[in-house]
This record gives sequence, structure tokens and C-alpha cells, in this order.
Amino acid sequence: MISMRLRRWADDDVEAFYDIYSRWEVMRHLGAHPRRVVADREEALARLARMRGREDGPRGYWAIEEDGVPVGTVLLLPLDASDEVEIGWHLHPGHQGKGLATRAARELLSRTGGRVLALTDQDNLASQAVAVRLGMTDEGLTDRWYGITARQYAITLG
Repeated sequence: MISMRLRRWADDDVEAFYDIYSRWEVMRHLGAHPRRVVADREEALARLARMRGREDGPRGYWAIEEDGVPVGTVLLLPLDASDEVEIGWHLHPGHQGKGLATRAARELLSRTGGRVLALTDQDNLASQAVAVRLGMTDEGLTDRWYGITARQYAITLG
């Protein structure tokens, strides 16, 4: 089995972070429109700093490390004006399809409780499959978050 662990992102990870988030294959499914790739290492460092500012217990952004190298992110963040939190995952294209997103998300879910949502683009079948493997329920399409129409999955944890 592939060696995987979660840890916080650090400035020293800027090259790996840039390698992941400078790719359209990753960024085309992330956040509000207009979506765009990380333009350069300076922007990557700025994003890393903003991400670290959201760390609070299990909440925040976690680097997914495969064999000692960051290859993606799993996140657990509060959703605005709600008691719910969002879980999400992003992987470098060269590391997709190995079960890393599912394993990382499952580990992060084990650290929290309450209602947790996963919001995926309507055409992001890979992320939808991860949500199903996590035991999340497909609640259909919603336009409640980020100004986009997304497929919402939910799970309530003890």
C-alpha cells in the first residue's frame, strides 16, 4: 500500500504546491468563477500563507503526502452562515486514481463531528465517486455555495 499521511502545508512546500495548483486539470474544479491557475511561486507562497491562517484543530488545509512528498490537499472548512463544514480534496493529476483522496478525506473526517458537506462540480465524477466511497449522501444540485451550481453530498458524524 502507498505510504500516505496528512500534515500542514509549509513554505518549504512551495514547489510542490505550485506544481499542483498551476495545472488547469486541478483548478478547473475549484472555487468560484472565474477559475484560474496559480500564476507563479509568489502567488503560491501567498496562498500558502492564507491557508495556514485558517488552521483551527482539524479544520484548515492539510497536505496529502505520498512517500514523503506533498501531492495534494484535503480540507475541512466552515461554510459561511452555517453550522456545517465542507470537506474537499485536490490531487496532482499524476497521483489521482490511487485512493489517496478517499484515504485522506476519511482520516480527516475521523477527526471531526457534525454535518459535513462535499461540494463538487456537476461534471466532476471522480470527486463524486470519492464522496460516495466516504458514505456521503447525494443531496442533489444546489446553488447555495460559492455562486456556482454544485452537487452536494452530506454526512453526519457522531
